[in-house]
Amino acid sequence: MTADRVVVVGAGVAGLATALRLAPLPVTLLASAPLGEETATAWAQGGIAAAIGADDDPALHAADTLAAGAGLSDPEVARRVAEAGPGLVEWLTGLGLAFDRGPDGALALGLEAAHGRRRIVKAGGDATGAAVLRVLARAAGSCPSVTVVVGRAAALMQDAEGRVTGLVARTGRGCVALPARAVVLATGGLGGLYRSTTNPAGAVGSGLVLAARAGAVLRDPEFMQFHPTAIAVRSSGPLPLATEALRGEGAILIDADGGRVMAGIAGAELAPRDVVARAIALRTGRGEAVFLDARHLDVARRFPTVAALCRAAGLDPAARPIPVRPAAHYHMGGIRVDGRGRSSLPGLWACGEVAATGLHGANRLASNSLLEAMAFAALIAADLQGLQARGMVTGGGPEPASAHDAPMDRHALPEIRALMEAEVGLVRHAAGLTRATGRLAALARLGSAEATAGLLVAAAALGREESRGAHWRADHPEQCEPRVTEITLSQALATADAVRDRSMPLTVQDAR
Repeated sequence: MTADRVVVVGAGVAGLATALRLAPLPVTLLASAPLGEETATAWAQGGIAAAIGADDDPALHAADTLAAGAGLSDPEVARRVAEAGPGLVEWLTGLGLAFDRGPDGALALGLEAAHGRRRIVKAGGDATGAAVLRVLARAAGSCPSVTVVVGRAAALMQDAEGRVTGLVARTGRGCVALPARAVVLATGGLGGLYRSTTNPAGAVGSGLVLAARAGAVLRDPEFMQFHPTAIAVRSSGPLPLATEALRGEGAILIDADGGRVMAGIAGAELAPRDVVARAIALRTGRGEAVFLDARHLDVARRFPTVAALCRAAGLDPAARPIPVRPAAHYHMGGIRVDGRGRSSLPGLWACGEVAATGLHGANRLASNSLLEAMAFAALIAADLQGLQARGMVTGGGPEPASAHDAPMDRHALPEIRALMEAEVGLVRHAAGLTRATGRLAALARLGSAEATAGLLVAAAALGREESRGAHWRADHPEQCEPRVTEITLSQALATADAVRDRSMPLTVQDAR
């Protein structure tokens, strides 16, 4: 494998879109499974937010994004991503994606929470993620500039100055070095660190840890979004999702007696996700059951994915309300990147859920995730192509032995999931975060990648002594002046040491 290529890690929407946009530059796409398998993209029931309607405008979409972000979203990023939406829908259509349309042939636009207009473009009713993944995987599979390697990234390779020069991957042939002129991480989120999640079990922050171990700066890792309406079919593990679009079309949240759970709360069922999730958690925390009543919506026809998930669990949404509860869903924080997707490490870019672009702030607006991934894929590709044209991206690097390949310890994962669920979940407080930070740091120092990812979330959450968006501190319900958290792995470990011996202040750095 030569260094005259870009290595893209991850084969969900972010990775596939980046690889395609980079053509004709040669790309090695490192996928953990054959294309189209084992990605969170395929689980996305929602759609793609795009200001296409006659009564809509990208400025309105950007304004809704900023409002949901609770003061931490970047206005310029929100503007650029919102403006990209209509063109991205056209791009996918050109690749062969059949979006849902109305009787007049126009795109059918759905409504979701905290959106002021109908602007959610869908495919297959509630199977947009799977449809997008199929189209992008087919295009990447036939793209001559893309070479797919099945394996998992073990460590980033760096030169003496810290520039990322490739990575070490575990494949069926053992550990192999993949030197590169640039590396793009598109590895997804970390919802799989929690016992209850809507993510695949393998979504445990692997890309975040790769970057953190190499010294990258992370942004706002404390902000984990909990989806309000995971279908409550088991006590732990990945849970099926009842898409937010159900509430957009009139489904309501009720208790066992039929009373409205969201009564008296601004926005009701269409309030921001953190508000709805906490309202449900307040009830379930008291041992009450909460249900999503969609009996009047013809779920079997309009939401076939939800209908199939319900059938598999022995539920009939046409006859009875669906039992629901919050579950870890989307990580708003991640590797800090600029408007071109560049991380703090030369040679390293990040795209999709693993990146913190400044779009989502403290609370992601529904259906902005696929949009953001594709928008930044184009920006990253344009940046790399421009650097290539100017001869500013060069390959080369150290021998594979210089890569810092820490061991993986899957035996600790059940403990980590229980700890994250109990202490770094929907409602947090100092005592629990302190316990979590200390234990996760100990496991991280033993080599656990999953504990390292959890530590970054817990340490940043401990340092944010306020409640904002998806981060709710029971001991600090007030809101302070808006600020962005920036943290490195060394700072997170120092935070754990500080709370252990109380001999030094917290080291989380705030960028105001």
